[in-house]
Amino acid sequence: MAGLALDGSNPDVSLLYDINGLAKDAPHWFDRVMEFVGEYGIVIGLVLVTLAAWWSVRKRPQEAPSAVAGLVWAPLAAGLALVANIPIRGFVERPRPFKDHQGLDVLVAGKTDFSFVSDHATLTMAVAVGVFMAHRAYGVAAIGLALLEGFCRVYMGVHYPTDVIGGFALGTAVTLLLAPLAMMLLTPLTTAVAGSRVGRLIRAEPAATGQDADEGCAEVAESRSVGGGHGNKDLAA
Repeated sequence: MAGLALDGSNPDVSLLYDINGLAKDAPHWFDRVMEFVGEYGIVIGLVLVTLAAWWSVRKRPQEAPSAVAGLVWAPLAAGLALVANIPIRGFVERPRPFKDHQGLDVLVAGKTDFSFVSDHATLTMAVAVGVFMAHRAYGVAAIGLALLEGFCRVYMGVHYPTDVIGGFALGTAVTLLLAPLAMMLLTPLTTAVAGSRVGRLIRAEPAATGQDADEGCAEVAESRSVGGGHGNKDLAA
């Protein structure tokens, strides 16, 4: 399996050279920016997007517990997808592209593990799909960041395009296939937290209980009764 994409005429290799060739033509400072973005920046961006989605879904009175459960599932799914990638890498045993192809501009040194599939692509797409399940708008932004991550990995010369595609597929599959079970387990937990002292972590405004609603109705009725009494006294005068 290690012979994947070793032929220079392979479209996978051709696209690798085309994208990585952009790094050769770019200024040194831009390559350093891409290196940071590809290694850490996208992950940081996904954390911020997830937090923004959490802040937003808390304002949904009825849907908040399930939406927050979806956001909790996003990083958990990413972790499971990375674990699933361990045997895949060991089975495929695909070397990094710079080990089999000359002339690549490798922006990150020290990559000695196998190439297929990309951990970064797997992680970012798993999180992005999880966010999309909870909040469509922020989810689209997260998926955009994941796609940019895939481009960066090829640009940096550390992955083939198919490594990235495989990572996207793995992250998406784990997140979606295990989502029903995860939501069945996580939603009761977030619902319980919503009714606790730290409920604002789940719901921006605590939901009124039946007792609170009854007390509120009683207060309104009492207020109307008092107001009505004054009105009768005024009329009698």
